[in-house]
Amino acid sequence: MRNWLILAAGTLVLATLALSGNNYILRLATIVCMYATLAQSWNFIGGMTGYPSFATAAFFGLGAYASGVLQNQGVPMVGAWGLAGVAAIVFAGLIGGAILHLRGHYFAIASLIIAEMLREIVNTTPDLTGGGMGLNLPILKLSVNAQAQFFFLVMLALAVIATATAIVVQNSKLGFGLRCIQQNEDAANILGVNAYAYKTTAFMLSAVYVGIAGAIYASWVNYIEPPDVFDVLLAVKPLVMVLLGGIGTIFGPIVGAIVLLVFEEVVWRNFLTVHAAALGIIIVVLVLFLPNGLLSLLREKLMRRGAKA
Repeated sequence: MRNWLILAAGTLVLATLALSGNNYILRLATIVCMYATLAQSWNFIGGMTGYPSFATAAFFGLGAYASGVLQNQGVPMVGAWGLAGVAAIVFAGLIGGAILHLRGHYFAIASLIIAEMLREIVNTTPDLTGGGMGLNLPILKLSVNAQAQFFFLVMLALAVIATATAIVVQNSKLGFGLRCIQQNEDAANILGVNAYAYKTTAFMLSAVYVGIAGAIYASWVNYIEPPDVFDVLLAVKPLVMVLLGGIGTIFGPIVGAIVLLVFEEVVWRNFLTVHAAALGIIIVVLVLFLPNGLLSLLREKLMRRGAKA
């Protein structure tokens, strides 16, 4: 119950930003919500199940291009977003059957290749996707301020739905099975957990909201190209965000999304050429010195204060 109350309170507080009228703040808030969606989605397969997936960029790009192509064919924007999510979850189910028998770094490498495969498909189908020249999307007939508010609220709603799904999954039989797989997959199979079905479900959950986020992003920026939506950083950032906030937790991905965005705004704006190296350094530092994330550190401090009191 506590998680639901925190989610409701946080949603109400963030929703009031739509009234600020500051487009810069709304842009940052929209990016935070998109990052939170990506991180929360990765947490299903990486945090709960223990499979280090780098397929987030593939699902994001697939959703962006699926929505873009559909809208250019006359499908309404919101309908295209929903169909992009369907395309992502179906694709994840199919590709999961091919790579989820792998484990550890073998699975990580296989999942990383998916985005490159989709990028090549886009590049070689210019009549449909625009190829390397990119793809223009229909422009909304709204004012700049109205568009900023609209896309923020839509991305916020998606982040809330992804977080609500995480709460439901964590407290369900599926969540128990995923944690069993994370601890010892062979033992989970012996205990009667259908590990293949469970981790395929987790992989599909890690795709659907990312696909929709990619679709919303495409409509938000009105123009997409392969290097943008299939960027390898989209595969690395969710992992960093979850490690920052707390792997396998409900609100850790959201905390990590906020921290990463602050880092981007403060550091990457001034040092654009070293952002990839900075991400690598963050991962190493987190793994070595803060393996359970910032939430665990905060929880420990609160427990110590309570003990002293």
